[in-house]
Amino acid sequence: MNYAKEARDLDFAYKVRHALNESAENLPVATLDRLASARAIALSRKKQEAPAVALAFRGILAGNTGLSFQGPTSWLGKFGVVLPLLVLVMGLFGIYEYEQQQRINDLAEIDVAVLADELPPDAYLDTGFSAFLNKEEE
Repeated sequence: MNYAKEARDLDFAYKVRHALNESAENLPVATLDRLASARAIALSRKKQEAPAVALAFRGILAGNTGLSFQGPTSWLGKFGVVLPLLVLVMGLFGIYEYEQQQRINDLAEIDVAVLADELPPDAYLDTGFSAFLNKEEE
């Protein structure tokens, strides 16, 4: 229902514009000049739009050939690229070493549990003993 009203309003606006355009052709030149000057005055009083704010970083897109500490060609710029990569590699290496140490600690705990148990280690290798443990769990 709202769509039909909008369509009627739009159709009415087109008809009014068409009628005004037809009648504007028949206006005297003095009236057209007065309308043009009134339009110019109205446009001069129009509020200026606020300028758009954009952040621009020097040397990122255009390239920086000057002597400065910014840009991909300076030693500081190269260090700024290499440092995060170095930190990433060191972090991954640290995570790998930590996981390996955790695995070694887990295996050591299992070894201590097996050696501290009353059963001999050969009992754990026996398939019949595994079946016996599985039956007891059920």
